Amino acid sequence: MRCTEEGTAGRKCAATRRARILDRVVGLLSSSAALRRAIRLKKQSQTTRAFALFAFAADAGIAEAAYEVGRCYLEGSGVPLSVAESARWLTRAAAQEHVEAQWLLAALHIHGVGAGADPQALAGESTSTNLFPAKRAPAPDFVAAEKWARRAAERGSADGQAVLAYILTSGPESMRNPEEAHAWYKRAAEAGCPQGALGYAQSLARSVKDEEGRRRVVENLRRAAQAGLAPAIHLLGVMTEHGCGTERDPAAAAELYRQAAAKNSRSGQANWGRMLMQGLGVKPNPAEGESWLRRAALAGDPDAAAFVGDLYAKRGALPPNHAEAAIWFRRAAEAGHQTAARALGLLYLTGAGVACDPKEAASWLRIAADGGDAQARVDLANLLLRGFGDGRAEDLTDARHWLEQAASAGNLVAALNYGLCLAEGAGVERDDRQAVRYLRRAADGVANAQYWYGRMLVDGRGTEANAEAGRAWIARAAAVGIADAEAALAEMMVNGRGGPRDHLAAAALFEKAAGKGHVGAMYALGVLSGGGHDVPTDSPVAQHWFRAAAERGHSEAQKMLDRYLAQGLAGERDLEAARLWLGRASAQVLADAGLDLASKQFVPPTQSSERMRRPIHLAKL
Repeated sequence: MRCTEEGTAGRKCAATRRARILDRVVGLLSSSAALRRAIRLKKQSQTTRAFALFAFAADAGIAEAAYEVGRCYLEGSGVPLSVAESARWLTRAAAQEHVEAQWLLAALHIHGVGAGADPQALAGESTSTNLFPAKRAPAPDFVAAEKWARRAAERGSADGQAVLAYILTSGPESMRNPEEAHAWYKRAAEAGCPQGALGYAQSLARSVKDEEGRRRVVENLRRAAQAGLAPAIHLLGVMTEHGCGTERDPAAAAELYRQAAAKNSRSGQANWGRMLMQGLGVKPNPAEGESWLRRAALAGDPDAAAFVGDLYAKRGALPPNHAEAAIWFRRAAEAGHQTAARALGLLYLTGAGVACDPKEAASWLRIAADGGDAQARVDLANLLLRGFGDGRAEDLTDARHWLEQAASAGNLVAALNYGLCLAEGAGVERDDRQAVRYLRRAADGVANAQYWYGRMLVDGRGTEANAEAGRAWIARAAAVGIADAEAALAEMMVNGRGGPRDHLAAAALFEKAAGKGHVGAMYALGVLSGGGHDVPTDSPVAQHWFRAAAERGHSEAQKMLDRYLAQGLAGERDLEAARLWLGRASAQVLADAGLDLASKQFVPPTQSSERMRRPIHLAKL
């Protein structure tokens, strides 16, 4: 048995030696014969022997052989892969008017690879099957590419025509010529070039306006898809999903997306994942859908990254994971996704999943706002008016302009804030009359606007004073839990403005507002409990509320706490603590000067109506 095996191996070795001797003999006889034999060997997958004969014939000056040597180096067939060597041999063949070498050399120049260069980015990539990759070398040479592509195109090469059309469509602005590109794509498509059909479909899609034109787009996409081009398969899926140029068929669209995804089309992966998540044309499979969306997002698809971020932000039956959502929103936003930029900005604004940082929020919202996102402009305007911009002089003007636009378009929150801009003169000349008009519009649907509109009516700003109507609007805002409105309504009940006095109901409202952290309400409860009102006098309770307000920086409460502790009004006397609170009150006076009196000071009924006038501050949304 061993002898038999040794005999078989010996015969194989002898046959190999004879074949190699024959190759050398053929080469010695004729370079043309060497080329013909190399072609036969290549078909038989004898790539190493074929390369040697191709190289011999190429050295003899045969253009076809130089082209084949270039292809061998490009594909790593019978020789180690070297894009630079490929470009060098293809250049020799192209100079001899070898059209296949010319268009392939043009494609290499698009990749940024000419003779003498060897960037690692192209290692292992077959340019012949993917002329227009999503990622190219950083320095393409479109001038050289256009020269060789045009020579191939003018000699009738459909591939050369497709490459030339691509250059005229996607090259430098100075080289672009959409009309000429369209003509070359059409010729390439009619000659049966799949890349030409894809390019022609894309070119048609930019101009067609009727169903007949859209059917031609689909026809060309289908031809390119049948050749296995992933972009064409994906685009055909898009047309099929939306019923554009073909019958709407979600199931067929899902299958096309699946095929594109399997060919590593990131857009195909994103849409296939979406179809699985939503159960469109396919049985729902959220786990697999999320997996495909992640793959697409990691490959750089911003829509997929935004989708994943949205999944984590909402999370369905599971609690949201805002920290994870922020990671995906950032990935999408950095790629220019406007909705994701706004979502990330809102996370920074609320401190959900990331540290609360209004300035960082403003920077992301600005990206979305600059891209035309109307809601992001409103959100950004609110931040700019609160001083969280970049300090640019035009910030307030931009904010006012965006709010005015949004308010005119029916955005009630924008109407509220634009009304407050007009009331304070923030970014616009102060105009109380216009402020009232916008606040009234917003009051139909925004509780904060009901409160501010009520305040304007009570104070007679921009309109005839009407305490009764103002109290009614403030009461509407208080009914839905707006703390400022609860405190304001309670104050009016104590003073009997706009309606009857009701100290007990006022105390209940003050307690609600105080429970939400309203410092002015805490102070007011201290005053009510201290005596002289229609509620039981309770000095310890009064001192409790004065202390609560004092600890939060309320200067009047600090003075009252000094008095209670110095005189022992609640049974506890502490002169040292009293002096401490009096000192804090003195230091706090200046800090209090610009604050809203509605949230800081309870006004007894004996004080004049002028003391009731309070400055308007922008709503914090």
